[in-house]
Formats: sequence, C-alpha cells, structure tokens
Amino acid sequence: MRFALAVATGLVFGIGIALSGMMDPAKVLNFFDIAGAWDPSLAFVMGGALAVALPGYRLALRMDGPLLAQRFDLPTATRPDARLIGGSAIFGIGWGIAGFCPGAAIPALGTLRWEVALFLSAVIIGFMLRRMSFPAPRPKEIPR
Repeated sequence: MRFALAVATGLVFGIGIALSGMMDPAKVLNFFDIAGAWDPSLAFVMGGALAVALPGYRLALRMDGPLLAQRFDLPTATRPDARLIGGSAIFGIGWGIAGFCPGAAIPALGTLRWEVALFLSAVIIGFMLRRMSFPAPRPKEIPR
C-alpha cells in the first residue's frame, strides 16, 4: 500500500511538472533572467504548490500521526543556520546553472536527454559526498 501511494504521488508530481513545462531548463533559466526574456511561469507553479502544501501541512499536523509511518519527520530547527543558508545557496546556484531542479529532473528522465542523466548523476554523487562528510542527524520526535 505504501509503495502504491508513493508511485501514485510521484505520477501526480511528474504529470504536473510535465504539464507546467518545468522539465524544460529554458523555462527555469528564463525565470532567473529578470533583465532579459523573463518568464514568470515558475512563480505560478511554486504558488500553486504552496496553495496545496500549506493547507495540507495544517491538516496533517492536526492528525495524531501519519497514516503510513511511525511518526512525522519534520525539521526541528527554528532558525536558519549556516548549513541551511549555504546548502540553499548551492542548490540555487546549481539550479540556475543547469536549469533543472532535482525534483523536476526525475520526470525529465523520460525525455531521454543526456543532460538530464548527467545532472541527476551529479546530484546523486553530491548526496553521497554529503553523507560521507556529514552524517544525517537522527530525527526527533515531534511533541503533540
């Protein structure tokens, strides 16, 4: 059941990314080109995601627990720190250079473009290097 829901969620995400045109790196790069051929469509996609996510989080946090897991795995930090800011900057620079967000690049694999495979390979290598350098902290239980 859990796997089927994960696949269904991934399909909805992938279809949304495809319909919005966010698999095309030119759309993303044009969003960052505010002095040239600026394309605001990425802002609308992000706004739509927030419109769904915010009420979804409010609803989920009212529940006693998740439906298919032992506990919610939510961030416990309340203030931005150097790791968050540095990681966000690296993510943004990579997104701006490549035109791919890791989430959007996964459904873009279906385009069979070598650039997508190269980008995702670099992301995976980056994840592996990060895990070797900084082991992930154990998630804390969220008090109710």
